[in-house]
Amino acid sequence: MSLRNLPTVPLSGRQGLQSTITDSVLQRWNPDLKVASSSENENSISILDPIGESWMYDGVTAKRIAAALRNIGEKDVVVSINSPGGDFFEGLAIYNLLREHKAKVTVKVLGLAASSASIIAMAADEIQIGRAAFFMIHNTWVCACGDRHAFREVSDWLEPFDAAAVSIYHARTSILEKELEAQLDKETWINGESAVEQGFADALLAADEAINEPTQVSRKPSPNAAQKELDILLVRLNIPKSKRRSLCAALKGSTSGAAPNGTSGAAVHPGVKDLLDKINSI
Repeated sequence: MSLRNLPTVPLSGRQGLQSTITDSVLQRWNPDLKVASSSENENSISILDPIGESWMYDGVTAKRIAAALRNIGEKDVVVSINSPGGDFFEGLAIYNLLREHKAKVTVKVLGLAASSASIIAMAADEIQIGRAAFFMIHNTWVCACGDRHAFREVSDWLEPFDAAAVSIYHARTSILEKELEAQLDKETWINGESAVEQGFADALLAADEAINEPTQVSRKPSPNAAQKELDILLVRLNIPKSKRRSLCAALKGSTSGAAPNGTSGAAVHPGVKDLLDKINSI
């Protein structure tokens, strides 16, 4: 069990809801930030992607974390986080798993622990955060469809989960619950030094524990970052995972044969053109 007195959170699901990632998070998340190889060991778990199984590329699930913890056994574990969040309820499930681990849990926030990823981080016995890293906390974000009655039901159903988030942050920080509620209402970003000052973290992370994979300095995203950002945008369009896979594969195919020197000699797959038109309309 956790060495700290942290609350457990009961889980429940609701059909017809889809978690999402806000624009502010998408703009500030750097998917290329990784754990430095010198900091990795056999008792490490990396959470470096969106939370939940709906994402195409390596979404982090409670099932995956549970398997990793079983493999590690009753030993101290280090969890490295650089995640934009995602499925809040999957994040709660992962929080409960880490909270119940029978040895010490150390979380290292490399770049970003946003939304549900910040909840996961709170389960640790010790939290370390990079000086330039951030927590982002806000009320539970979901997408829903229905009439006004359905939305009232969803709003009432979500309220206890926002209260659960407040209780988790309060247990870590001792910040007054009313103040935390106000921070969640307005979406609050907390940098490394402020996180330590407020009690969201215990210490600053050593500067050499995270690396930024691309070696070139460029305004253009790396293929890895572009692929993950594209998937998040496609999820917002309610495009099924199988369709997203085929469109991304087609997009790769349409660019692999491009004419040299930046000329536009390559034909664009019709599906890719429709995809780009949809993204441009967001």
